[in-house]
Amino acid sequence: MAQGLLIDMDGVVYGGDILIPGADAFIDRLLKNDIPFMFMTNNSQRTRLDVVRKLKRLGIDVEEKHVYTSAMATGKFLAGQIPQGTAYVLGEGGLLTSLHESGITLGDTDPDFVVLGEGRNFTLEMVQRAVDMILAGAKFITTNRDPSPKKKGWANLGIAATTAMIEEATGVNAFVVGKPGPVMMRSARKALGLETADTTVIGDTMDTDIQGGVQMGYKTILVLSGITRAEDFRKYAFKPDLVVNSVNDIALPLDWWKK
Repeated sequence: MAQGLLIDMDGVVYGGDILIPGADAFIDRLLKNDIPFMFMTNNSQRTRLDVVRKLKRLGIDVEEKHVYTSAMATGKFLAGQIPQGTAYVLGEGGLLTSLHESGITLGDTDPDFVVLGEGRNFTLEMVQRAVDMILAGAKFITTNRDPSPKKKGWANLGIAATTAMIEEATGVNAFVVGKPGPVMMRSARKALGLETADTTVIGDTMDTDIQGGVQMGYKTILVLSGITRAEDFRKYAFKPDLVVNSVNDIALPLDWWKK
């Protein structure tokens, strides 16, 4: 039975626009040894091709099949709920593409869903229209609930903040598709063609990748090259199966692959 990896990106492979040392060598080892893997990102703005191009600029040469986004998971989820449904979208690029490819029609009249993703191009007027649609019965879906990094000059308000604003205005809680939610964690694993027992998640955040993996019954590897520090472990009731400084410190095959 194949063993494979679901790999977070920011904090694991790169930090912003800078490659994390050794990440390119690690991905090269996966490719050379035909180990199934997929990059799993909560960012719904980028298309698969956008992600591939960014990785290529950093020296990592992969294909679109190696990328799975929250936008893709959202499209699959909506299509499963209401095939050929309609959606009013607050989002950009990758989200619009994924919904179209899933057979969801984009519109602004009595939609089945209001879908929120990352973006800077929608206005408060558009948000108010979304609020009215939700109050009229549209289902409120958000691609993920990642918080703002709370850094001066950050180019994105943070989808958690926008989600909270709409929830307060409507009294309706959003259904969250992305990590650590089970919808994305499960659909990414299925897209890679793996069984639960054969899936390992690599991430840098306890609250998303590791928590999501633990809840799904996947093995988990935490890298300390991103957000989480070793001293943060005491805050959590769960733990990863393995902790390393960076992905380049991961020895393959993994110990649990040998069993």
